[in-house]
Amino acid sequence: MRRLRPRSVRARATLGATAVVATALGAASFAVLGILDGNLVRGAQADAERQALATAATAARGRLEPVLAPGRGIDFLQVVDARGRVLAATPNLSGSPALTPTRPGKPGTVRDTWQRGPVRGGQRHRVVQVTTVTGGGLVTVYAGTSLRQADAADETLKAVLAVVVPLLVLTVALVTWRVTGWALRPVEAIRAEVAEISERDLHRRVPVPRSQDEVARLAVTMNATLDRLEAAGIRQRRFIADASHELRSPITVLRTQLEVARAHPDPALWGELVSGALEDTVRLQDLASDLLLLARLDTSEPPPDTRVDLAGLLREAARARRGGPVPVEPDLVGAATVRGSTLWLSRLVANLLDNAQRHAERRVVLSLRVDGDRGAAVLEVCDDGPGIPAADRERVFERFTRLDDARSRDEGGTGLGLAIARDIATRLGGTLVALDAPQGARLRATLPLAAG
Repeated sequence: MRRLRPRSVRARATLGATAVVATALGAASFAVLGILDGNLVRGAQADAERQALATAATAARGRLEPVLAPGRGIDFLQVVDARGRVLAATPNLSGSPALTPTRPGKPGTVRDTWQRGPVRGGQRHRVVQVTTVTGGGLVTVYAGTSLRQADAADETLKAVLAVVVPLLVLTVALVTWRVTGWALRPVEAIRAEVAEISERDLHRRVPVPRSQDEVARLAVTMNATLDRLEAAGIRQRRFIADASHELRSPITVLRTQLEVARAHPDPALWGELVSGALEDTVRLQDLASDLLLLARLDTSEPPPDTRVDLAGLLREAARARRGGPVPVEPDLVGAATVRGSTLWLSRLVANLLDNAQRHAERRVVLSLRVDGDRGAAVLEVCDDGPGIPAADRERVFERFTRLDDARSRDEGGTGLGLAIARDIATRLGGTLVALDAPQGARLRATLPLAAG
């Protein structure tokens, strides 16, 4: 059965529209035929009944003539008594036997259709039988009208419908096929273009039809998706290039130190060489950890969803950095519980504090407040350093970004700290932005509060 079903949308739409129209036209044709036949039969019956009642009234008064004159539209008349004798008839039934009553012996009116009447054989007749009481007993009057006009009208209408209905159905099928094909032509163009786009051709876009319909919106959405894919591809290639560059530098330094140690096996130099090699190894380890965390943040897995006491986490982070070269001053107002994981939130706070302490001169302020209207915890880290220029307040969150005063890898880190912090905030349903500050830099992270 599945093989018999049309596979294309165009064929299914054409078949469905054709089936609906054919069914509707078929039902309408039967209804028209029924109404026409019913009206013609009722008209013939009215003529026959009028003539039969008039003849019965004449018989009841005893004025019945042996030869009856048929009225307008009447084919035959016959009057029969209770014994089956013909009392009167029209000339075309002269000498014919008495007609058989449909309901003998009971006064009243009976209406019936005879497929073969007593005259003009082969034609239908609408016959009205009226039984009445006369001075000589019960008599039955038969009045019949031919239905040849009704039959002729039915045949003519059937012939017309037999030609018109198939033509209409065929016209609907052709129009639907053409219109559906015209409507789906842009979809086929979109499909063909997308089929030719590979990972190296993400700059290509699908054609957008001029019509402002669903297909045009589909093309616009498809192009927007291709824009995001191209941006993701560019970001991934840039990330790979930057990561390779960042990894190459400590690996090169480490290799140089090892080659020097092997070329000059002087124990007096080993301490300095080992210290340098250990420093570069730690830098490689930190960079690998950052890259691994970024890879986890880029996955589509759902973020952690545990309740974390953010105020307590911030107090612990400030306490751990109290003895550093630049102290961290906590300014925590109230308690705040958010959804996430202690590991991710600790990393977010640590990256913000590392960035602030790296650029601060004398102090770093760590503050927390609760925005009840927005249902969010607002975390801010401020320092008194050189600050972030307005033009760079979005660029600092890009991966491997270092500003002019932080280009040194020894002083400026890997350039992944703020990028990781923003990715964590975004994955937890929050935001991280750089804001204006009277002095230094001001970074604000907004995290949704845990419900309940």
